[in-house]
Amino acid sequence: MFRILMIIGTGSFLGGVSRFVVSRMVQSSADSAFPFGTLMVNILGCLIIGIVYGVADRGTIITPEMRLFLAVGFCGGFTTFSAFAAENIALLRDGNVLYFALYAGISVFLGVLATWSGNVLIKLI
Repeated sequence: MFRILMIIGTGSFLGGVSRFVVSRMVQSSADSAFPFGTLMVNILGCLIIGIVYGVADRGTIITPEMRLFLAVGFCGGFTTFSAFAAENIALLRDGNVLYFALYAGISVFLGVLATWSGNVLIKLI
């Protein structure tokens, strides 16, 4: 059990650091109150988890431990749904109802689409 927790923890650490870097890079290049950095991280994380599950469904290409490392650890640390929720509250609090609606709608729609696309992409390979 300790070994599994270390595998997930390592993935989560790497995912969290990656989330910070990618989100910061994207947001710093956008001159807007719209949270593009978190949006990009969430969509990319959904694509990655779709790919991981697609590869895992193919059988023995990745080990169960690698799946835990990537899906639970890395993607869990990389995606930022709690930040997403907090940013939506901030948008509403600041009166940016249009940005709230766009951000929430685009995140959910593209997140589901990216997860499905990653899974389909692996099945086509």
